[in-house]
Amino acid sequence: MSMKDRGYGTIRVALEGAVGTITLDVPERKNPIGPQMVNELLYALDDARDDPDVRVLVLTGAGDAFSAGGDLKQMSSSTGLEPKGDYADLLLRFPKLGKPTIARVNGAAMGGGLGLVASCDFAIAKESAVLGTPEVRRGLFPMMIMAVLARVVSRRRLLEMMLLGEKMSAREAAAAELVTRAVPDDRLDEEVAALASKLSAQSPTALRMGLAAYHHQADRALEDALPYLRDQLVAILGTEDAREGLMAFMEKREPRWTGR
Repeated sequence: MSMKDRGYGTIRVALEGAVGTITLDVPERKNPIGPQMVNELLYALDDARDDPDVRVLVLTGAGDAFSAGGDLKQMSSSTGLEPKGDYADLLLRFPKLGKPTIARVNGAAMGGGLGLVASCDFAIAKESAVLGTPEVRRGLFPMMIMAVLARVVSRRRLLEMMLLGEKMSAREAAAAELVTRAVPDDRLDEEVAALASKLSAQSPTALRMGLAAYHHQADRALEDALPYLRDQLVAILGTEDAREGLMAFMEKREPRWTGR
């Protein structure tokens, strides 16, 4: 299945070269994440995963926000698409894509929107963006997203974020490793494009197998992780891309990846 518009009402999808882009597209409300958007994102992520032309996936927001967070006004999905899952299913989808993901943080990323940023492998934020988990100020708590936030932010910084609910700047978010880096507003597109270009030049097989191995071993004890990773090294040595990479090195030329 290729990336295509399935009659989406809350997102847009596009493919340019090897880079697929999913845009949260309810700009007048700062792209809130409700059941319809969650369901449409599940379809778009699955399409990107299955499309061999997509080597890198960019996730961003329309207008001046990435996403202001959960849509408290929409409690049920009105989309014509069959239900695929809920927000927890959406967060679980990212480790299974087998392709690198970049969050293009073009503005505010709060609450559930921040969960999507943390789920991506990379996050490039413009300096004027603000990020945070304000749920506690509404008598709520960022329950599901704390699982993905805990994988990128230290314990003390995470508890400070969640228990105080204060906004942080993009530079503060970069220092906390919540985003990969903060860049001047007018260089956001340039930085995202440069990163996507570098990633799309890598072996799709190596990225797919490497990302799968990374996520598989992440929560395992060293005694379990190393035998598994030893087997994965044997497996990747048997791929066409690995043979091509080694041959290209010997012949002092650029490799030609087939993704096999």
